[in-house]
Amino acid sequence: MKSTAILGFGNPVRSDDGVGCMVIDELKKRLGETPDGVSLIDMGTSAFEVLFQLKGHERIILVDGVINTNEPDGTLYKLPASAVNASIMEDPMVFLHSLKWDQALSYAKKILGSEYPDDISVYLIAVSNTRLDLGISDVVVQAGKKVTDLILEELGLITV
Repeated sequence: MKSTAILGFGNPVRSDDGVGCMVIDELKKRLGETPDGVSLIDMGTSAFEVLFQLKGHERIILVDGVINTNEPDGTLYKLPASAVNASIMEDPMVFLHSLKWDQALSYAKKILGSEYPDDISVYLIAVSNTRLDLGISDVVVQAGKKVTDLILEELGLITV
C-alpha cells in the first residue's frame, strides 16, 4: 500500500462544516489500529504546521465540506486530478484559521517540492449549515460515512 496521508478539514463547532473531522474520527473507529503507512490527520482549523506532516507520503486524500453548490446537503463530489491540479495556486492568500483544501495543497506543493505526490484525491460533501453549532446533520453524517467507505475501499481495506 502506498504511504497515504488522509486529511479531514473543517470546524467542528460550525455544524456541518465539521464533516471532514468527523470522517477522520470515523476512520479511527472503523480501523481500530491505523495501518502502517497511513496517517489520519484532523486538520480542523489548523494551519501550516500540520502540512509538514505530509512529508514522506506518496498519496494524499482530503475530505472537506463545500458550501454554495446548489445541490442537496450530503451530495458527494470526488474531484478529478485535472480539477485538483487546476486548484493549486502559486501564492494563495490565507488566514491562519481558515485554511481550505485547495490552499493546503498549494502550500504543501511549495513545502514538499519534488516530494509532492502525484496521487491526490479530494472528496467534498455539500453542506449548507455552517452556523455555530456542535451537531452535524443526519444527511451530512451519512455522506461522511459513505466517504469513509470510499476511502477504505480506495486503500484496499474493504470492498463496497
